[in-house]
Amino acid sequence: MTSLRQTVQSWMQDKLVRKVVRNSGYLLIGNTLSSVVSSVLTGRLLGVLGFGITGTIISFASNINRLLSFRMGELVGKYVAQYLAEDKKDLAAASLKAAALTETLTSLAAYILLALSAPLAARYIIKDTTTTPLIILYALALLANFVTETSTGFLQVSGHFRSQGVITFVQSMATAAVIVYAYIVKGDIWLVMGAYLLGKSVNGLALAGVAAYWARQVLGPGWLRTPLKSLPERRKFWGFAVSTNLSGTVTTLVRDNEEVWISLLISPLATGYYKAAKALVNLVMTPITPFIGATYPELTRAVAEKAWARLRSLLRRLTFLSGAWTLAAGLGLLVLGRWLVTAFYGADFAPAYPAMLILLIGFGLANTLYWNRNLLLSFNQPNYPLKVTAILGFVKIVLTFLLVPVFGYLAEAALLSAFQAVSVSLLAWRGLREIKAQEHENGTRTSAEERG
Repeated sequence: MTSLRQTVQSWMQDKLVRKVVRNSGYLLIGNTLSSVVSSVLTGRLLGVLGFGITGTIISFASNINRLLSFRMGELVGKYVAQYLAEDKKDLAAASLKAAALTETLTSLAAYILLALSAPLAARYIIKDTTTTPLIILYALALLANFVTETSTGFLQVSGHFRSQGVITFVQSMATAAVIVYAYIVKGDIWLVMGAYLLGKSVNGLALAGVAAYWARQVLGPGWLRTPLKSLPERRKFWGFAVSTNLSGTVTTLVRDNEEVWISLLISPLATGYYKAAKALVNLVMTPITPFIGATYPELTRAVAEKAWARLRSLLRRLTFLSGAWTLAAGLGLLVLGRWLVTAFYGADFAPAYPAMLILLIGFGLANTLYWNRNLLLSFNQPNYPLKVTAILGFVKIVLTFLLVPVFGYLAEAALLSAFQAVSVSLLAWRGLREIKAQEHENGTRTSAEERG
């Protein structure tokens, strides 16, 4: 035990590890508050069915946005971080401008598509046509978050995690405050959806404003006037964007669309149970989720600088930290999970407990190896995650339509858990193999140069 404690202490003295942990900490408080207070009070106020309806609306709107999104946070994390590391601010500015303009156009398109599809979603997915106005109301969040991915990516690569953390905290406080008010006055689903819309709007508009301020400081006051034609390797740049868009689309259909699939194939009531189970599993995920954004710029810098020893050390130490937390929190949910479900959400939500245990398996592994996809993106390899996700996702969707109508939401939990475990393992293995290949290639090249 003493040796383990000394090892952890020595790792925490590592400046890079401390930087990632500190930056993640700025993002943690707001995420925790939002996921616990808002989710629990919404479930208690609206009951299982109302909880399922709100979850389906939020999931449907978010997924329409993701279908058109080019995941600009990853594009910014790759190219802007790389050009800043190389002190090429003009190229960084052009990359940021291209990302912001593209995301603005796709956000507008997503809003129009969501407004047009709202009646169909209400009729066939939620199975209640009176929810159409609710969907259109929440769609306004897409307009308020017109450059959220780009802004988030820039704040991360420029090291302003504290700003992002403050915004997340304010957003969570705004959402939680309205939901607490709704709970006290016994408000309806309109007030709850208004709370979520308020939080999303605060988040999107604040991120845009703060990112614009820091972009001016980092890239210069005229960064928006940088011509897009100055982008180098434009084919690679837009190819990366298209690849991450396709990957995001596949991921949306396979992993982030659970509430919609369950509501469509079973009912919003079943979605309520599933959403409660997922919310409790997210308690395990929440402390690690900020690590994803905080780690990505460091992975990109290490790869750009070919610092393989530093990269291996960072991955090893952060995996130990994420794995230790996941194991401890997972054991806690295993022992106390049933009590937590009924204590937090109420006795009506008790059927959520088995789904929570099933989800814990796949999400636990994904939580431990959270860096799996970003490591490959740092090597400019977005296509391998796309292929893995597409192949496994196709199998999962086919099984979803075959098994979920027969075995219920527990089957969907099992399919998602299996998908997470297999896909994450494959991506992590490929990333580690790439590090080894790059080390060997650089070593061979260095030996040849020395002989020459």
